[in-house]
Amino acid sequence: MKAAWYEKQGPARDVLIVGEMEDVQPAAGEVRIRIAASGVNPGDVKKREDAFGIGMQYARVIPHSDGAGTVDASGEGVSRTWLGRRVWCYGAQSYRPFGTAAEFTCVPVEQIAPLPDQVSFEQGACLGIPGITAHRAVHVAGSVEGRTVLVQGAAGAVGACAVQLAHQAGARVIGTCRSEADKEIARRAGADVVFLAGEGLIEEIRQAAPGGVNHVVEVAFAANIKNDMQVLAQGGSIAAYATNAPAPEIPFWQLCFINAGIFFIGSDDVPAQAKMEAVRAINQAMETGWQGFEIADRFPLTEISKAHEAVEHPTKSGRVVVTI
Repeated sequence: MKAAWYEKQGPARDVLIVGEMEDVQPAAGEVRIRIAASGVNPGDVKKREDAFGIGMQYARVIPHSDGAGTVDASGEGVSRTWLGRRVWCYGAQSYRPFGTAAEFTCVPVEQIAPLPDQVSFEQGACLGIPGITAHRAVHVAGSVEGRTVLVQGAAGAVGACAVQLAHQAGARVIGTCRSEADKEIARRAGADVVFLAGEGLIEEIRQAAPGGVNHVVEVAFAANIKNDMQVLAQGGSIAAYATNAPAPEIPFWQLCFINAGIFFIGSDDVPAQAKMEAVRAINQAMETGWQGFEIADRFPLTEISKAHEAVEHPTKSGRVVVTI
């Protein structure tokens, strides 16, 4: 099969190789997917460049955890009813060496979901990590029905998905973003109100939620924790899935006095039951009309280095997809 891989970490153009390797075969409990599109997440790029400082976990890595395609083989114990079905998958390269940047990938059957007929493979390739992260970030503190949820970075991949899933769950959603164009993305995802980040933001949120925000989905924990604290309702909560600085200062006493809860979300280790709930909610959103993600760039597998560079240095909003 044709695949892209790296055997050492570093800059994309220095370490990514595209070539032929032996076809992968599904083990017991797995399916093999003929990949049509492979989603590139920031985490895929960070693993390749060793941004987390954990080194190479495997001698050879085919990158990317998310993808979409058609099931063409199944291992022992897997129902043959999956054969020929359009699916999206997640976690292909989570604690595993071979992801979706290849003609074929094998994943446990629990890590696939039917791709609704009206949803393209490119959209399906974008759903995994952002969708599971967003769903967990929205629901980790409990039901949001009838509550006010603030989504910081509401035009990003996780942010827009969080807006949609919170809206779907019956929350009133306030979004923040950085530009007028991004405001439209957040509105299309289901935000009731959208504000631009910057001076006056706290007062705008307070006016929109005079009783305080019940829950915050946070993309830049270090930068925003003090602002989040100022708009949280008593007993409110924050779910952070990313930070702009690795060792943020926390206003402990102010958070203590409002009995705030803080949750940290890592998509690879979300509990299995929560992942299944996320998959159901994501598919329901797509089936009931959510248009999904903006696709900023598409690259063929032979140009995977350019795809990684587009994620590292984005020039426009939206997801980056590698087509196989």
